[in-house]
Amino acid sequence: MKHLTLVLWFVCAVCELGATTRAYGHGFAGARFFPATLSTDDPFVADELSLPTVSTIRTPDDGGTRETDISVDIAKRITPQFEIEIGETFTALNPHEGRATNGFGNLELGGKYQLLNNGPHEAIVSLGLGLEVGGTGSSSVAADSFSTWTPAIFFGKGFGDLPDALRFLKPLALTGVAGVDIPTSASTRSISVNDQTGEREVEIEQHPDVLEWGFALEYSVIYLQSQVQDMHLPAPIGRLVPLVEFALETPLNRGAHGQTTGTINPGVIWAGKYFQVGAEAIIPINERTGTNIGAIVQLHFFVDDLFPHSIGRPLFGGTK
Repeated sequence: MKHLTLVLWFVCAVCELGATTRAYGHGFAGARFFPATLSTDDPFVADELSLPTVSTIRTPDDGGTRETDISVDIAKRITPQFEIEIGETFTALNPHEGRATNGFGNLELGGKYQLLNNGPHEAIVSLGLGLEVGGTGSSSVAADSFSTWTPAIFFGKGFGDLPDALRFLKPLALTGVAGVDIPTSASTRSISVNDQTGEREVEIEQHPDVLEWGFALEYSVIYLQSQVQDMHLPAPIGRLVPLVEFALETPLNRGAHGQTTGTINPGVIWAGKYFQVGAEAIIPINERTGTNIGAIVQLHFFVDDLFPHSIGRPLFGGTK
């Protein structure tokens, strides 16, 4: 992680040479730039590419299993207010005992419609629908054989409309998401043979509906410099967005009601003109989630700013 941090800072310093002091077209409500968050989905509609997002943590499964995920996510605007999304994750599992396995998870599809973009109040609200396509992933990494639908609402709110007496709080912003995972199968049945008795044993695994909820609290040094007071901060500090994310899930039924799990993820994002780089720690909130700290890093491209006159344009109804 030490070497990775040095690399991230080096990349940010180089790209700072090409960054302008003004804002760009990606992820804005008024003067507020909302970066793409790493652990919770962001509220805006855009052409963007996360390539890659890499996370690693030791989970409590099987006496302790190192899980490393490498994912790719693409979002493409159909209209200025509507985008479609596609994502895939490669997972490597290295248990404390036993053989390591790896494979791809289920294909993830989605759509998002932006209902509100209020510039003066730096507010964004969107609705989305996600689909994890069952049976498209590998059983070696426990990809579900059934599909899961997730309707969700996303929001973002900057605090630039605070009074001038609180001007140093204006760079604060809050984004969040709330959705419900609805599996197409309430349970699955598996049959195994007892090695000692030779008898067949039937196991039934329940699949509850799950509330997926989370939020991110951000402090934008970019906003501080451009909208509040120029602090003459050196590169790359002037383009940082420190943040802490909360990524949580709470089962709603089928015997697991209220057993919340999740993580708290403090970190920082550096945002340039054409891409951003982010890194966060992954801290479990309780023993059900785990007891080990992990990490997540992401390289995220702003396709609409990279290619504003070609593939970064909506297919219908606008240029950006």
